[in-house]
Amino acid sequence: MSKIYYKSAEEIELIRESAMLVAKTHGEVAKVIAPGIKTIELDKLAETFIRDNGGIPAFLNYGGFPYSLCISLNDQVVHGFPGNHVLKDGDLVSVDCGVILNKYYGDSAFTFAIGEVSDEVKKLMRVTRECLNLGIEKAVVGNRIGDIGYAVQEHAEKNGFGVVKELVGHGVGLKLHEKPEVPNYGRRGSGIKLEEGMVIAIEPMINAGRAGVKFWDDGWTVSTVDKKASAHYEHTVAIKKGKADILSSFEYVDNVLKEKNN
Repeated sequence: MSKIYYKSAEEIELIRESAMLVAKTHGEVAKVIAPGIKTIELDKLAETFIRDNGGIPAFLNYGGFPYSLCISLNDQVVHGFPGNHVLKDGDLVSVDCGVILNKYYGDSAFTFAIGEVSDEVKKLMRVTRECLNLGIEKAVVGNRIGDIGYAVQEHAEKNGFGVVKELVGHGVGLKLHEKPEVPNYGRRGSGIKLEEGMVIAIEPMINAGRAGVKFWDDGWTVSTVDKKASAHYEHTVAIKKGKADILSSFEYVDNVLKEKNN
C-alpha cells in the first residue's frame, strides 16, 4: 500500500487555491445550467473558465477520460460523459470538477435540480448534502476514517436511501487520487487514524433506491441498478484539530441559485 502524503500549511493553502477555482467553476456552471442547454456546452464553459484563470482541467485525459467535467444524469451516479443530451425540466445533474493549479489538485462535486424535480429527488439532494456535512464533522484529528463513513451511511440509510460502496473518496494533493481511501460507509472507530496534514475528498454518492451500481461499457459511467436517481456532493477537506477545514466551497453555486430562484 502506498503511504499517505502529509501536507504542510503552505501546501494546504495551494490546495485551497485550486479547490476555490473548482468552486468558482461550479458557480459559472450554475449561471447557465437550465432546461435547453446541452451538457457538452457546460463542459466547454468549464474548460474555458479554468484555463482563463490559470488552471488546468484535472479530469481532461486523466486515465483517458475525454472531458473536463464528469456530468452524470438522473440514474447515473458518477463519471458520466458530457454530450449532446439537452437538459429538461425534472432532470437531476451531478457535476464533478477537478482543477490543477500551481501543481496541486482541487476536487468538488455538486448536484443540480433542473427546473422542478420530484419531492423524492429534493429529499435525496438534501439528505446527500447533509451526509457530506456530517462526514466533514468527523474529519478531525483523533477520529478514524470509519467515523466519516459511519456518519454518512447512518444518515443516508435512516432516510431510506442506498449508499454506493464500489466508489469512495480519497486523498488529494499533488495527485488527484492519493491515499487514504474514504468510504461512505464503515464502523465507528475503525480504519486509519486522522492526523493533521491529511487532505481528503469526502464525496457521498447516495441512491434514491438500492445501493447497487452497474459499470457501463464506456469504461467510465456508473449508474444505479434499479434506474432510480442518485446524488453526489463532494468537498476537499484538510484534517484539523476540533474542526475540519473545508478547502472547496458551495458558496458561489448557492449564491447563483438563490438569485435565479428569486
